[in-house]
Amino acid sequence: MEEKAAAGAGCREPPGPPRAAAVPCFGISVDQDDILPGALRLIRELRPHWKPQQVRTKRFTDGITNKLVACYVEEDMRDCVLVRVYGERTELLVDRENEVRNFQLLRAHGCAPKLYCTFQNGLCYEYMRGMALGPEHIREPRLFSLSADVPKVEVLERELAWLKEHLPQLDSPVVFCHNDLLCKNIIYDSTKGHVRFIDYEYAGYNYQAFDIGNHFNEFAGVNEVDYCRYPARETQLQWLRYYLQAQKGMAVTPREVERLYVQVNKFALASHFFWALWALIQSQFSTIDFNFLRYAVIRFNQYFKVKPQVSALEMPK
Repeated sequence: MEEKAAAGAGCREPPGPPRAAAVPCFGISVDQDDILPGALRLIRELRPHWKPQQVRTKRFTDGITNKLVACYVEEDMRDCVLVRVYGERTELLVDRENEVRNFQLLRAHGCAPKLYCTFQNGLCYEYMRGMALGPEHIREPRLFSLSADVPKVEVLERELAWLKEHLPQLDSPVVFCHNDLLCKNIIYDSTKGHVRFIDYEYAGYNYQAFDIGNHFNEFAGVNEVDYCRYPARETQLQWLRYYLQAQKGMAVTPREVERLYVQVNKFALASHFFWALWALIQSQFSTIDFNFLRYAVIRFNQYFKVKPQVSALEMPK
């Protein structure tokens, strides 16, 4: 299979040091508007013992960057291959070679599903059993224990300069981040009590407080955004205390928790700014049925609404 995969036209192996296990790369392009024929071609390569007439498929519609279909033969989906087709022109926003490297790195540490292959405009990976969370779930302590117009360019440039000036002064550590922890990217396996993350296309090194602030912003949801769901101070302090204790392996002081609280809420502004710009770009190129322009306006509005009170937060002495 690897010889055949390597011969596939249009696939490039990510640069950098050799990987521990080579991932097949197929010269197959899947039509975004008619996914099933291309998905079944990939299944013939990955699961040649499956009889084509027995292959079942299921479309997932929660994502707003890519398109996703599951292929399986057994009702329990114990062996299931997910075929993800990249959104149109998303390479303007996402480094796909870096995504594959992130995927393999996280898999090597037991934090990601198996990556079965890549193809010209997507990848195939293992289905993770569990429930994709919704906004009503991520408030539960049992899980985290473990329309105005778009602002003018000059306004955006001024706000970007403000963020670049103020946020680095908070001294939030740079760590490996998921950077897109919306509800549906968190899978909870109730049989094992495990919480796992999926979809690593935006993963990379970033400020710790950005990743957490971005996650808190996602409490509001995506399709029906409601910032009344943004976690209250007490909920955040409880979450952050658990986080720091897990990170440090010991009890933490109220000052440490308060310090992270200030960092997180200030970096949440950067999260609003980033995803608003992302939505503006998506509104120009994406073929996914989602009102990206409306979403951009919502994120910009929330940024300007909370900025005065967040800016007033002071780091504990």
